[in-house]
Amino acid sequence: MSTDFYTTYIFPHSGIIIKLCRAYTNSQEDFEDYYQEVCLQIFRSRESFREESKWSTWVYRVSLNVCLTLLKKKKNSKQYFVSDALPVQETEDNYAFSDESLNLLYDAIRKLSEIDRAVITLYLEERPYKEIAAVIGTSPNNIGVRVTRIKTRLKKILDGKIN
Repeated sequence: MSTDFYTTYIFPHSGIIIKLCRAYTNSQEDFEDYYQEVCLQIFRSRESFREESKWSTWVYRVSLNVCLTLLKKKKNSKQYFVSDALPVQETEDNYAFSDESLNLLYDAIRKLSEIDRAVITLYLEERPYKEIAAVIGTSPNNIGVRVTRIKTRLKKILDGKIN
């Protein structure tokens, strides 16, 4: 991938790529792998962009699809090793934000379903319902309802009423 392509087509949208990758990972290593794979897939599939939507919408869609695919692969390929050593606990948020409330929010977001994570991440990015609907593949009205339900669920998670 050329530096020019990254600077022109990926970097301006890196915020949403980072947020989506963060919402679907629990470690710095996974986050970096997801981010790298998203950038690579955007580069590889750039020729398939048909200009039926904005570039940013297409980037979100590719990013979401890559994250969901990698998450599914990770779930399907869990490996088990037998060892005499004590298990090492995977540390969540090795790459934590300095703002603790932001860390708590992302912890809560990771407890949502895969699609709800995508919806709320795009909502937090202040994308219009119409654009979120285009990325997710539903109607703007459905997005409005989902956002309301997701906010309620996040509030319950953050208040400690749901694990």
